[in-house]
Amino acid sequence: MVKKLGSAIQDNDHRNPMHKETISYEAHGNLYLNITNRCSADCIFCIRRTCDGVYGYDLRLSRDPSEEEIMRELENLNLTTYKEVVFTGFGEPTCRFDTVIRLTQWLHQGGIPVRLDTNGHAALICHGRNVVAELKAAGLTALSVSLNAESEEKYNRMCRPVFEGSYQAMLDFTKKAIMAGIRTRMTVVGQQSIDIKECERIATVLGASFRVRSSL
Repeated sequence: MVKKLGSAIQDNDHRNPMHKETISYEAHGNLYLNITNRCSADCIFCIRRTCDGVYGYDLRLSRDPSEEEIMRELENLNLTTYKEVVFTGFGEPTCRFDTVIRLTQWLHQGGIPVRLDTNGHAALICHGRNVVAELKAAGLTALSVSLNAESEEKYNRMCRPVFEGSYQAMLDFTKKAIMAGIRTRMTVVGQQSIDIKECERIATVLGASFRVRSSL
C-alpha cells in the first residue's frame, strides 16, 4: 500500500533538472527531516498544492533518500545545537516507519530529543504492529498529530485519506501515545470551515495540548 502511495505522489513531480534534494533543513531552532514525499492522505489544504517547500527550502524529492544518506547528513551536523530533530517534511514520515524507528533509536542514544509530526495513520500503514509501543521503545520524545477536523465526515472530505477509518485511527493513535507517556499535541490548520473550539475540546479530552497552525 505504501509503495502505491509513493507512485501517486511522484506523478505530480515538477522539479527542474538542477533541483537539489533536501533531506534536512533548519527552522525555529530545530532540524527537520524530509525523508519521503509519500502520504496516506491528500488534504485539500496541503502546501504541496501551492508551493515546492517551506522557509526557502525545496522539499520535493525524486525518491526516498536511503537511511545511509540520511545518516551521512546527520553525522555532518552538530545535532546538539538544535532543540529537537523533527520528522516532518513534504510527506507522512510513518510511510517509512522502520526508518523512523531506527533513526530515532540512533538519535536517542546520542541524547538528541526527537519529535514526529504525523497524520496518525501509522497503525493503518503498518497493519498489525504496535506502532506507539515501538516509537516509545525507540526513545521518541514528542508527537504532533494532525487532527485537522472536528468530525469524521469533515475529515474525510478535507483530508481524503487512503484508508477507511483513518479519523478514528488517528484519535486512537493519539490516545495510546498519551497513555504511553509520549508528550503529545494535536494541531489543525486555521480556516473558517473548522470548528476550532471543538477541535481544542477533542484534544483536551484526550489529554493532548493543542495548536492552530498556519497553512505554510
